Amino acid sequence: MLKVQEIRELIKLVDHSSIDEFVYENEGSKIKMKKYTGTTVTSVQPVPQAAAEVVPVIQPASPAAVSTPAPVQELKQEEANNVAATPVDTSNLHKITSPMVGTFYASPTPEADVYVKSGSVVTKDSIVCIVEAMKLFNEIEAEVNGEIVEVLAKNGQLVEYGQPLFLVKPE
Repeated sequence: MLKVQEIRELIKLVDHSSIDEFVYENEGSKIKMKKYTGTTVTSVQPVPQAAAEVVPVIQPASPAAVSTPAPVQELKQEEANNVAATPVDTSNLHKITSPMVGTFYASPTPEADVYVKSGSVVTKDSIVCIVEAMKLFNEIEAEVNGEIVEVLAKNGQLVEYGQPLFLVKPE
């Protein structure tokens, strides 16, 4: 079985290459990645020892069914329309992005307080969230010293590789 870091590297390589589909089988595991409109969809499934080549893979019916992260400007426009929020200039803000495909969690347990919220001050080593991938919980660090301006992902939301999770005003 590949380690999480090796899978991350594979995702980066596929994402930055011109190939649209990648399949890797090794020691009873199968990794299949397909790119749809710039988004990499990854599935990892065990392959039974005596199984034929048919492995069910859940995939969207069409490329339009794949959720793609909304650009920050579109999110700002939605908020301006729905909440009459003042638009924020994002050019000087640092984006903390997801290093992998997985599920975003804002707190270490469902009962615990969130790691950070808008207005929280963080250091580059501060844990801001967890992204779960293949039952492994990966702590995501802030990467910069500063103040959280906005949380872009919702608790329990599926996030894509490279999707912005937080906007941080660097010190």
